[in-house]
Amino acid sequence: MRLPNKKQLQYSQSTFCSFAEGCNANTSEGFNPSKDASLPEINLLTGEVTGLIGGPSPSHRSVLAFFAGRLHGHIRRLLLEQWKNKDEEVQVYDQLPKNVSYNKMLRNSKYCLCPSGYEVASPRVVEAIYAECVPVLISDSYVAPFSDVLNWKSFSVQIEVKDIPNIKKILMGISQRQYLRMQRRIKQVQRHFVVNPTPNRFDVFHMTLHSIWLRRLNIYLH
Repeated sequence: MRLPNKKQLQYSQSTFCSFAEGCNANTSEGFNPSKDASLPEINLLTGEVTGLIGGPSPSHRSVLAFFAGRLHGHIRRLLLEQWKNKDEEVQVYDQLPKNVSYNKMLRNSKYCLCPSGYEVASPRVVEAIYAECVPVLISDSYVAPFSDVLNWKSFSVQIEVKDIPNIKKILMGISQRQYLRMQRRIKQVQRHFVVNPTPNRFDVFHMTLHSIWLRRLNIYLH
């Protein structure tokens, strides 16, 4: 598969609807992890990952947690009501100031908040992984991509919706040693979410095929 360059590209769950019963990986809406594949949502504005991969060392990340995104879905509404303009360490925006770069904020943050919107998946998860910012998944029913082979608890933080008021307390309760371990593992799993013009071994193309193959195997065995 060769992906287009020099134009907006969205590589998302909807691309693979034909391979699964549901494209919204929400178990409360009928998503069945044993036969439905949860795939990452990736937005590449230029059609390539050049300039998106990597970030500064943990010691150069001055923001504890960051989120910026449109207000849609009750989870984001709760997040904005609780944290917008409330704390310098937990920076939450519905719209960034004109002089603030979204990508720079990702790279300047230790944790990147990834709340579900109308659907549980969000491109912010992969954006965080690209920027080597530990993703914080805020959802009650989200099945993370490639969960069959990736231990998301080792490189992300998962927070229930009811604990949105406790985000800072939860993140501050993570030791520096544990944070550094998660950040190192982000670098290790990063290649599994990279979109290449020509697929490379273990990249998102091959991980997607593997997820689909596992579902076909489960259905066959059943």
